[in-house]
Amino acid sequence: MVNTWPLPLPAIFNGNRFGKLQANPQNRPTQYTYPGEQISWQQCAEVKGRPIECSSVKVPIDQFTGTNSGNKTFTIPLVRMRGHNATKNLFLNPGGPGTSGTEFLYRAGEQLRTIVGEGFHLLSFDPRGVNASRPQATCYPDADTRRSRSRPHDIGVTAADLNNILDAVGQESLYYWGFSYGTTIGQTYATLYPGRAERVIIDGVENQFSWYEGLLSTDTFHDTERVWDGFLEECMKAGENCKLSSLAESKDTLKEKLFSFTEQLKGSPISVYVNNTVYGTLDYETIWYRAIFRALNKPATWYDLADRLAKLMQGNATEFFLAYAFRDPWTSEGDATEFVSFNDGYSGAPYWPQDLKSLLGIVNPYINESFFAPAEVGNYYIKQQWQMPRSHSYVPYEGVKTAHPLLILSTTYDPVCPLKSARVAHAAFEGSRIVEVQGYGHCSIAVPSTCLARHVSAFLYNGTLPDGHTKCEVDGPYFVKSEEDGSFKPQKYFADPEEQAIHLTQLELSNRHLFYLD
Repeated sequence: MVNTWPLPLPAIFNGNRFGKLQANPQNRPTQYTYPGEQISWQQCAEVKGRPIECSSVKVPIDQFTGTNSGNKTFTIPLVRMRGHNATKNLFLNPGGPGTSGTEFLYRAGEQLRTIVGEGFHLLSFDPRGVNASRPQATCYPDADTRRSRSRPHDIGVTAADLNNILDAVGQESLYYWGFSYGTTIGQTYATLYPGRAERVIIDGVENQFSWYEGLLSTDTFHDTERVWDGFLEECMKAGENCKLSSLAESKDTLKEKLFSFTEQLKGSPISVYVNNTVYGTLDYETIWYRAIFRALNKPATWYDLADRLAKLMQGNATEFFLAYAFRDPWTSEGDATEFVSFNDGYSGAPYWPQDLKSLLGIVNPYINESFFAPAEVGNYYIKQQWQMPRSHSYVPYEGVKTAHPLLILSTTYDPVCPLKSARVAHAAFEGSRIVEVQGYGHCSIAVPSTCLARHVSAFLYNGTLPDGHTKCEVDGPYFVKSEEDGSFKPQKYFADPEEQAIHLTQLELSNRHLFYLD
């Protein structure tokens, strides 16, 4: 453990992505402690007047074989937004893998605070190898250094790191809300340490069985094309609020026109020139895999996507190019995404044939299952050639009995973590319950639903679970244009002011929760 704050603020809050950081008013380096905790904190930022405090913990390089660690450690940065009436910390993880939890709290903490209430401190962290954790998983000067430092980046040790954080803040039981890949961390923790899993929410669920024990993530694209169809259907319903709807009389006709337009780009990409520093090409892959596929995760972006697609099909490619082609679409830093993904599962020569023909024999049937599956094909070439041996022995299983049953959240149609995977988790954890938001998007908070918020609150504060698989409605339509200042008008009105506030917060959160897709 550490009792100092060793990491500079720029390492935690990347100014290029946050804009201007609001440091504490006194700009004081003063550190302080709380009764029962083993670490000290310092105020390091503000979010609309709410202070954010920072600290860190040191964890062993190898959580399971102490002799392998020696005196080597990882430093895990922590950030916290304190609740006014809180006695416990709710751990948050945005997923990835490779996504920064510290950045997530800065961007979405205010909105999650409204949903969760003041009864919990919101605490997030950068998992080992990610963002401000040290050493960072990044390109190393030579192969030996890369090999020695990349092996400890698997999810088993990341789950074990949560115990070090719990101990540091003086908390026995884990209260946790994990999204996307964060659900794999949550499931792994609940399996390894069921006695400490008191309130675990997994939201937008990854199938941990295929993650750890399958060559391919077979569930990933199960519902992706259903979300694409939903985009088109909701567009036609939206009428003038979806600019694409003016180009066709039906969903099927619109789909055909989009396919026909993009098919032409396979041989003739569109050249775009804005000025002498902003220019390039717009091709088939960019439209489908960088723009459309990524937007399916986040319905709050559908209005803008449709507007830009309509202009593109009518001859104006500038806005589409600037939004999707002229920038890096992925904001995670270093190599943590690859290290974690490929260290967790079956990677390299022990599991994969090393010739191209055999590799294609495995991958091609998977790619042909979904129009969007080629977006992931590059990962399998890397996975086939991964040189680091698997460093954990974790095996998921069914029938896990946790201190309190898990709450499992999902939309009906999630483009990358389908409801099917949520049902797999439900079968693995005794007494768990599913709350399904009847809509589209990645994770339950992709769309506003006060019904969902009520279930989350009841679970966190009282441990209340629904009697069975429960469904919640989405509060409002798709294809909603934001105001000039980025805010949203209410899409539904509630008699209860608290519910109205939650609704507005959820609209804002739906724009923020997948910040790395912005």
